[in-house]
Amino acid sequence: MSSTTDIVDGILRGDRRSIARAISYVENGAPGAAEILRSVYANVGRAYRIGITGPPGAGKSTLTNRLARLYRTSGKSVGIIAVDPTSPFTGGALLGDRIRMTDVETDDGVFIRSMASRGSLGGLSRKAKEAADILDAGRLDIILFETVGVGQSELDIAGAADTTIVVLVPESGDGIQAMKAGLMEIADFFVLNKSDRPGADQAAMSIKMILGFRPHDGGSWLPDVVKTRAGEGKGIDEVAAEIQRHRTHLETTGRLQERRTDRVKRQIRELVEEELQVVFWNDQRVKLLNDRLHGWSNGTSTPFDIAHELVGNFRGR
Repeated sequence: MSSTTDIVDGILRGDRRSIARAISYVENGAPGAAEILRSVYANVGRAYRIGITGPPGAGKSTLTNRLARLYRTSGKSVGIIAVDPTSPFTGGALLGDRIRMTDVETDDGVFIRSMASRGSLGGLSRKAKEAADILDAGRLDIILFETVGVGQSELDIAGAADTTIVVLVPESGDGIQAMKAGLMEIADFFVLNKSDRPGADQAAMSIKMILGFRPHDGGSWLPDVVKTRAGEGKGIDEVAAEIQRHRTHLETTGRLQERRTDRVKRQIRELVEEELQVVFWNDQRVKLLNDRLHGWSNGTSTPFDIAHELVGNFRGR
């Protein structure tokens, strides 16, 4: 079995087997995962990260597949992290998006990994973000996140990606649904897929009208709507051009560095919270919790009282 040093060396050479093994370490919380992430981190920051989200059936996987093909024609290497619902039996990815990406799965310049959301309400688990760091350190140029299509809980992809695309379809009132779900706030632009269907022009106009109400000035980025037929490969060039236009805007305004700084800040907070959970729930406080539950059951204490006592115990260590 390879040592973590061997795995790190392989990642930095762009070795696919080492990258796959490292992602498995991270996904399973195996010993050595933190050391791998720490060791490769100096090489993170080169790849451009694109998030693709939206309701189920909108064509996210097809769009991801087509974009990967397009980037490969220009010589760019691509990493795809397809975040699926978690299997209740195995804890692993339930759908396995690789079966829907047959055009690129055998391409040596494309690395595809299906990962479980593991109950993440944002559709994108922290493990997926750490996997992106490994792909980044492994010399991939573009990283595509395709997330679980669960609507209102997709919002944290915006914190993981440099550019976030929300994919909608015309016939189900998705413009209004997107507004309700808060997707209007996270989209850097919209893709209206299956745009040959009835109502596509009206749907595009309604989304643009809603976007026009957002506060903006001459220097603001105002999301656009790109119409595609991803299954036929129509509109993919326009999507890539819009991604590049947004990237240029972020770079020239300094917002790209701001977004990446915010991403690191969130990562640090998550790591601290995880460390504190481990320290907090020692055997003593688990016992204290169980003991105090008797007071709750007979009505002499409330959950607030018990939580206050537990925190006081922690502070007084």
